[in-house]
Amino acid sequence: MSDPVVRDPAGRDPVAEGRAAWTLAWRLAWRTVTARPRRALLLCGGFGVGVGVMVVLLAVGEAMVRQASREQLVGGGQVTVLPEGIDLEVLTTGGLGGLYFSVPNARFVHSQVLAAPRLRDAVAVAAPQLEGKLLYLTTPDGVERPVRAAGELPSASRAVGALAPVRAGAWEDDDGDRRWAAPTPPEWRHDLDRFHRPPPGMAHPETWGEWHYFNVRSADGARWVVLSFLVGGDVNGTRWGGQLLATVHERGRPVRRYQRLAPRAAVRFDTASADLAVGDGSVRVLADGRYAVAMTVPAADGGAPLRATLTVAPVPHAEFPGATLLSGATTSGYVVPALRATATGTVCAGARCEAFTDAPAYHDHNWGGWRGVSWEWGMAQAGDYTLLYGRVTPEAGEEGSGTPLFAYLVDAQGFLALFRPKTIRWEGARTVATAQGPLAVPARATLVDARDGDTLSVTLVADDAIATDTRRPDAGRGAPVPGGSAAASAGMTRALARPWFVQMAGTATITGRVRGVPLAGSGRGFFETYR
Repeated sequence: MSDPVVRDPAGRDPVAEGRAAWTLAWRLAWRTVTARPRRALLLCGGFGVGVGVMVVLLAVGEAMVRQASREQLVGGGQVTVLPEGIDLEVLTTGGLGGLYFSVPNARFVHSQVLAAPRLRDAVAVAAPQLEGKLLYLTTPDGVERPVRAAGELPSASRAVGALAPVRAGAWEDDDGDRRWAAPTPPEWRHDLDRFHRPPPGMAHPETWGEWHYFNVRSADGARWVVLSFLVGGDVNGTRWGGQLLATVHERGRPVRRYQRLAPRAAVRFDTASADLAVGDGSVRVLADGRYAVAMTVPAADGGAPLRATLTVAPVPHAEFPGATLLSGATTSGYVVPALRATATGTVCAGARCEAFTDAPAYHDHNWGGWRGVSWEWGMAQAGDYTLLYGRVTPEAGEEGSGTPLFAYLVDAQGFLALFRPKTIRWEGARTVATAQGPLAVPARATLVDARDGDTLSVTLVADDAIATDTRRPDAGRGAPVPGGSAAASAGMTRALARPWFVQMAGTATITGRVRGVPLAGSGRGFFETYR
């Protein structure tokens, strides 16, 4: 029995005509392929690539939708903080952009930004996490295997709903977690203010220097004392030692200098501690986080010695995180554990003693190789605000002089803002006496910057200054002059582009706006530059 034949009113058979058309189409397609095989192959390849790209895009879109709908995959909580410049689309799909990154100074970001008093009404918990870091594990038989590792504070991850289920055992904070997130006052001081050693392969390790620096001033700003406890030389070898330095300043009067050298056998420092002993001078961190500072130093001119005994109490949240800068052969590290502090004790210069009670004070810590290095630096306690600015410049060709400065601002609640002024503009002139005769030094300076709607303008006015010739061999800034020169016979080192180290005291005035709130403050400060 044959299939029925269906005809339309015009008498045509649509089924037969459809079969004929299909046969004709296949015949034409086949003849096209056989007549132009290369073009046909190219078209087929292009079509395949297009299909493949569409499949990949659909898979990426599906992955992004899944990531967006599962908050715990990016750490829980309501806000995720990542380093600047991370490609979020690549990160959420697990691409290469999500590997090998971390938040610089994460401990500072946690304590001074996310968990700081300023955001206490908006941030309940800040949970730092490392996710999917690539590490290499070496087994006892010497086989190296790549592994993925994660790190977190269990209590914080639990609080934001991001703690993975624990199938066995316990996953709780240990003592290292506690010390990272909530250290005791002495733990915080030792972690922030510890000593260092030159990095391996450092050029000119004999120029390594590291020191504690303290200053304390009278309430009227007319008198101030600077105390420095130094370790210098190749501390990885045998040619190194220590030094105690003190200067007593009184506005309008010559500075009085005191110093004592100490052999390395009389120096004690630790890379896990802020404590330092240099001869009979010492810096110790007390149980409540304050510093006990003491030194007895002979006068540089042979006069009566200086005896200082002070207790320095840092103001909470007023600190600058440590950082080590590497620029070519230059290594420079800097931390300010006490941008604002108070000091209580006595300083006796000969028979004249001055007692300080909760006097304004400051403490910082420097380390690095200082051959040919210069810098711009200043700090001021201006009303409710404390300002720190600076820049380190390698000497060779003044390389790096175009690098912007940093200007770091804190208030009673801690870190407030960071600005990057392109330059500091020194103007005017004062005259100071030196061993080589009168020297003109700057009298005032300005720093200006604007960042994302925030503005800062700083005016510095110096009312006291001293200058030190850093071409002397004991200054450590230059290589010796060839032996036949007049400078060499005078004990000088090679010429430097800016040989005079100028230290000034004066007034800083701050104006501007941060997050829509006006800034206004004025107070005493200390400033340094080279001429």
